[in-house]
Amino acid sequence: MNFQEQVERLIQISRNKPLLPENFIPWETPLKTGEQYLPTELVSLHGLPEYENLSTEQKLDLGRHEAVQAMFIYGWSEALFCLFINRYILSLKTSSVEYRFLLRELIEEFRHQEMFIKAVELLNGDALRPSGMHRFLGVSTVRFFPPDAAFISCLSIEMIADQYGDHLRKDASIYSVLQKVSELHNIEEARHILFTKMLLKKYTSKAGFVKRCMYSYIILLNIYFMRSLYVKKEIFERIGCSNSKLLYKKAFKNYKRKFGAFCLDDIKAFVTEINGFNWATRWAWRMFLKTDI
Repeated sequence: MNFQEQVERLIQISRNKPLLPENFIPWETPLKTGEQYLPTELVSLHGLPEYENLSTEQKLDLGRHEAVQAMFIYGWSEALFCLFINRYILSLKTSSVEYRFLLRELIEEFRHQEMFIKAVELLNGDALRPSGMHRFLGVSTVRFFPPDAAFISCLSIEMIADQYGDHLRKDASIYSVLQKVSELHNIEEARHILFTKMLLKKYTSKAGFVKRCMYSYIILLNIYFMRSLYVKKEIFERIGCSNSKLLYKKAFKNYKRKFGAFCLDDIKAFVTEINGFNWATRWAWRMFLKTDI
């Protein structure tokens, strides 16, 4: 099956089997006793002695606030992706299969944004917005990067969100509403990731050493960028910790280790596939992302 046939198939699936968040997700289902908002392996402070000093209510609330932050960042990053797609499709013929798929993707990405914001509201969340520097870097990337670099950037963020969501979807102790949010996102993002990987082959298959290094560093920097948006000092203030600044520093250091261990497998497999690991890049992945390469 060639590229056009594969994309036509993805378009038909999107049209014939739409997943509407208002129907797919049981929004009215309350949190049950024993359920939590975030798997413990993703809770920033879990695994440190300070975590055990928190009350049961504080532990649950920490997971809730960090889940809110993750959902908000998912929606924000997809808004950036939509900004890029709207710029990119202006260069395509409206009759092309690529154009028609990207229209379907826009529809789904906007639904995802609405779904994530509804999840934030359901969790009674007050998400912390990205800093001015984060917003500047995010918008600049999707507005000014060439298509291959922008697609690589967006793909890396999609894969982070997808793998993060896998932990919520597969953990039986997670609040059932968040499980279904993650399930819907996983199903539709799988199509988006597949399309982007197929599209990028025309760039990556012919990439030389320098370009492969560039792609590897673009992915690394996007992960580094996204990782800094999840754990916030204000969260520890909100759950009633008097030493919030110290806890935040310890939690963020711990989270970097967890992120490298639990959230990068699919991304590392993709970078391996495009031959992005070599003597010029491997050291940076180990140093900055705390992951084994």
